[in-house]
Amino acid sequence: MPDGLRLALTTLTVARLRGPRVLDRRTAGRAMELAPLVGLGLGLLAAGVLDGVVALSDPRAVPLLPCAMALAALALLTRGLHLDGLADLVDGLGSYRDPEGARAVMKAPDIGPLAVSAVVLVLLVQIAALLACVQAGRGAASVLLAVATGRLAVTAACRSTAAATPEGLGATVAQTVRRGVPTAWALALGAGFAAYAIVDRGSTVGQPTRILLALGLALLAARLLRDHGVRRTGGLTGDLLGALCEVATTVCLLVLATG
Repeated sequence: MPDGLRLALTTLTVARLRGPRVLDRRTAGRAMELAPLVGLGLGLLAAGVLDGVVALSDPRAVPLLPCAMALAALALLTRGLHLDGLADLVDGLGSYRDPEGARAVMKAPDIGPLAVSAVVLVLLVQIAALLACVQAGRGAASVLLAVATGRLAVTAACRSTAAATPEGLGATVAQTVRRGVPTAWALALGAGFAAYAIVDRGSTVGQPTRILLALGLALLAARLLRDHGVRRTGGLTGDLLGALCEVATTVCLLVLATG
């Protein structure tokens, strides 16, 4: 297995693999470039859980449990790393300290009520949005696109954002992604899912448009949060990357849930 893919899997999932033979910035860059591919794999597993629980549930019941189980499986498959990053970033931003002080708050082992509220609300919104997608008959495809888009936000952030500190995950992956890779992934995901909506589901123009809007708005929201996080914390950190992933996933699901 190539070192980049091995590092992407061990960093972004619970996969217990041997580490890469060479761990340098080039390997880290290839790992971040493959993050959307890992997202597609995670999305497939979450979609499998979703459809499996739906199949086992009472067809007359509101499919709330399948949606919760799919997102719970996703959290387990990622060790809750992205949710942890979201919580830490919210704590740091909510401290209203200078960048060094905000990073100190983010490194603390405990989290405050603001961080807990943020995680709970994000999960509630994700479950509610996925529920709407399932009821509209596009649950599996929606969770697949949303999870991949969340990881694409990580790839985009590692393109040109400088690290906040010389140590840590942010320093390892900052500015390692090659030019054009995030754009290529965005085009591939948008074109692939839009084509699926047209060909396989016989959709009108509304469904492909919704897909492209979901992808674009999710990445825009991640970009705005990235810029704000960099201003407040001094640069790219692992916690910021986790928060970007969760925010992009949430926004993508929200747009896909619209009528």
